[in-house]
Amino acid sequence: MTSADSDARSTPSGAVGPLRGIDLDIGGMTCASCANRIERKLNKLDGVEASVNFATESARVTAPVDLDPKVLVGTVAKAGYTATVPAGAAGAAGAAPSGGMSSGRALSAPAGSGAAGPSGASGSSTGSAGEGPADPEPSDVEPVDPELVTLRQRLIGAAVLGIPVIALAMIPALQFTYWQWASLALAAPVIVWAGWPFHRAALINARHGAATMDTLISMGTTAAFLWSLYALFLGDAGMPGMHHGFDLTIARSDGASTIYLEVAAGVILFILAGRYIEKRSKREAGAALQALLHLGAKDVAVLRGGTEVRMPIGDLAVGDEFVVRPGEKIATDGEVVSGHSAVDASMLTGESVPQEVAAGDAVTGATVNSGGRLVVRATRVGADTQLAQMAQLVKDAQSGKARVQRLADRISGVFVPIVLGIALVTLVVWLLTGHGAEAAFTAAVAVLIIACPCALGLATPTALLVGTGRGAQLGILIKGPEVLESTGDLDTVVLDKTGTVTTGRMTLVDVHPADGVDTETLLRRAGAVEDSSEHPIAQAIARGVGERIGDLPEAIDFEALPGRGARGVVDGVLVSVGRVAGADGADGADGVVGADRADEVDAIRVPSELAAFQESAQDAGRTAVLVAWDGQARGVLTVADALRPSSADAISRLRELGLRPVLLTGDGRTVAERVASEVGIDEVIAEVMPEDKVSVIARLQSEGRKVAMVGDGVNDAAALAQADLGLAMGGGTDAAIQAADITLVRSDLRSAADAVRLARRTLRTIRGNLFWAFAYNVAAIPLAALGLLNPMLAGAAMAFSSVFVVLNSLRLRTFRADAR
Repeated sequence: MTSADSDARSTPSGAVGPLRGIDLDIGGMTCASCANRIERKLNKLDGVEASVNFATESARVTAPVDLDPKVLVGTVAKAGYTATVPAGAAGAAGAAPSGGMSSGRALSAPAGSGAAGPSGASGSSTGSAGEGPADPEPSDVEPVDPELVTLRQRLIGAAVLGIPVIALAMIPALQFTYWQWASLALAAPVIVWAGWPFHRAALINARHGAATMDTLISMGTTAAFLWSLYALFLGDAGMPGMHHGFDLTIARSDGASTIYLEVAAGVILFILAGRYIEKRSKREAGAALQALLHLGAKDVAVLRGGTEVRMPIGDLAVGDEFVVRPGEKIATDGEVVSGHSAVDASMLTGESVPQEVAAGDAVTGATVNSGGRLVVRATRVGADTQLAQMAQLVKDAQSGKARVQRLADRISGVFVPIVLGIALVTLVVWLLTGHGAEAAFTAAVAVLIIACPCALGLATPTALLVGTGRGAQLGILIKGPEVLESTGDLDTVVLDKTGTVTTGRMTLVDVHPADGVDTETLLRRAGAVEDSSEHPIAQAIARGVGERIGDLPEAIDFEALPGRGARGVVDGVLVSVGRVAGADGADGADGVVGADRADEVDAIRVPSELAAFQESAQDAGRTAVLVAWDGQARGVLTVADALRPSSADAISRLRELGLRPVLLTGDGRTVAERVASEVGIDEVIAEVMPEDKVSVIARLQSEGRKVAMVGDGVNDAAALAQADLGLAMGGGTDAAIQAADITLVRSDLRSAADAVRLARRTLRTIRGNLFWAFAYNVAAIPLAALGLLNPMLAGAAMAFSSVFVVLNSLRLRTFRADAR
């Protein structure tokens, strides 16, 4: 995930000389304010411009070429976090070019430096620059994330020990003699060990003069714990037979007979659960880049002195000639030296029809040779290939997204300093008005305790958990809370054509026999010839014919005609099938297609009716194939990328959600406009390359639109990442799925409308949860400050607010897909 560019460009203020780009993986961030702090520290360096993305846990830095990346790493470490410079950018002179695919050891901050993440680990990142061409085949075993493992351990420990503490405090029937001391034994490890990441982050924030949600969590739970210790050892709470009652009246209390262990343990438990859910949702943030790089070939058959030598792709050099057999991936960008074939480039370009290539034609790495043997001369390798450049586009689009701040963090950004101020003012006022230190401290601690964000911490993760769980049941996979924020104000949906609006599979769509020709005979003979061919269009015809008439006869003396089609003997007749255009006849009525071989008996005559049908089919964007025998064209078969049956209905549903549909495709305009008219799309953007798709999304965004993108191919991955909301069809590539915010498992475009509805409803639920959780604090804090908040009433109110948030979130289980 590293890029560098040594070309001279305009420099930031104070910088002299050329610049390069360096990406950092950042560890230890717990909220958006952490990202802001790191960004400010980096931007103070001479000639440095930095943008830190909390959602992707990364930083994009533009710096002078002579700046040692260790300076950047050290600056982040001094701010209290960890940084990793992925392999390829560890030295000023050794930076990989854009889209670098080199491998090596990453440069990182010393272990133990910087803030711990929620797990308490040092926050080091394990991200890599991507598989290099010579890297081994990627393992199917999911890599272990030490931070996630440690976080899970803390969460499990907090749940096992904390739940009994909460139950003992809230259910009087369970309060046996000395139950309070059992609660202390159970709660202490939760507060000290499980809550250590929050305490450590709060200390680091304090050293830098900042306050975040971690500050409030740490201060509230620590205050509750310390006051409980005071009440147990120096007050009356440690006496045998002490019980928590349910006195719902508001009255003054000295606090010396009340413990708050369940509050402290419960807050730690719930916040850990929220952090764990969030960490899992962001775990594969950089997987789109890896999916792209894994798409390429891993080895190649290079010609050395006329002999094929199999070698790793990393050893291939510009100018080398290599062999590509049918079904193999083309190893790198190059030019065909010899051979003729059809190349399936749909994974990269979105073009549904395989492209015929011959000597002199350019081919692209990672595309598939569907036909004959090719010899290709390499023209670009490594980071210069189109595949590597597309990988860089995905990374750039992800890094360029607006920084996402969770709604809870936005509230806490104002809420935390205010609560701390109120607690301090409460303490001072009570002391100045002549009350004792115990009463003053009790009121101040009550403010911190009642302000502990128990319900606030549950608001987002519970709604996300229920909403995403319900979505998974419906085939809609939502990656995380940051996804939801982009759904509320969407007004445009950009749809890829191939594999999204259409099936992405060539299909026999029409049969037009000549006058007097039996349709079944036409299909049987054409299908027999095409069944012997490995060309994708031929296979589509054979498959379609087989579905219509059943088993096909075998063609004798089959012969492929490169660039023209194929022929063979069926029923004792030489049948020719191919995409050939008829020449105008002398009389303007019939056309004549010349023979392909000198020993052809007669030229093929094409009746004007078939020629007209063929031309109209081609004008409509379909592939027209002539079938001929005995020197006469007997019919035309048309092949096209078929529409998904649900596409038109899906477009209608998206319009009902206030979204304006736009068709975006690499196919020709004729094909795109035909598809758009059939499904009800008015705006069409056709004939675009992958990099142009990103530009189109960016242009729409610059016009003030909020854009959702639906796609399925590798060529869509960068655009999916650039869009405000990316939706990937589940039948698509791993790169598209990983780059998207939402995955539609069922490959049904109607799921896109359901996904937007579910995401918006989940977002509304989160906002509702946050409102009630925040309103609870606003209403309760004044009572605590006035000394009128009975501790058990506070505990009951906090429990109720949490239960309310959970029950409100569970309403998402009633969400249903639109069954029209």
